[in-house]
Amino acid sequence: MTLTTPLLRTARLRLRPFTDADADLLFALHSSTRVMRYWDSAPWNEQARAERFIAMCGKMADDGTGARVAIDRASDGAFVGWCGLTRWDPDYRSASLGYVLDDAMWGHGYATEAAHALLQWAFETLDLNRVQAEADTRNVASARVLEKIGFVREGTLREDCVVNGEVSDSWVFGLLRREWRPSTMPIPAL
Repeated sequence: MTLTTPLLRTARLRLRPFTDADADLLFALHSSTRVMRYWDSAPWNEQARAERFIAMCGKMADDGTGARVAIDRASDGAFVGWCGLTRWDPDYRSASLGYVLDDAMWGHGYATEAAHALLQWAFETLDLNRVQAEADTRNVASARVLEKIGFVREGTLREDCVVNGEVSDSWVFGLLRREWRPSTMPIPAL
């Protein structure tokens, strides 16, 4: 089953499928030690990783297992980062949410806005019952983003990641359909 990657707009953002032209921006994002500080893998050190990531986004859509979108600022087209739903399971009506934003874009509410828009699309289009997300327990800002859009912290995965020799715990968050609060503002199509 193919899953069409959405084109979405919010008040300040445009969410769109990745293109090959995004490879340099994506590499810069994922090669930043600051951006990847709490991620479950080390920063990228080769450009080919960005090209494989973009190809994987297309494969996920073709396989019907998820959708990842690039996030651009609507006012000037600046690349903000990406947001995605992976591990979509139509039988269990579940998926996992993830996002990565350029550190220059932190603190402006872009992660909250983009994740909310993608979730609204997903609840309406994919008929989800549950969305799960994880955040390193040291990444308080990411936990706040999830809580702002309605996620509930459900538990802790102890020492579940080892990145660059550093062991870390992760919080598990869940959002159920019955707890979801869609936006009262319509999301215009592109």
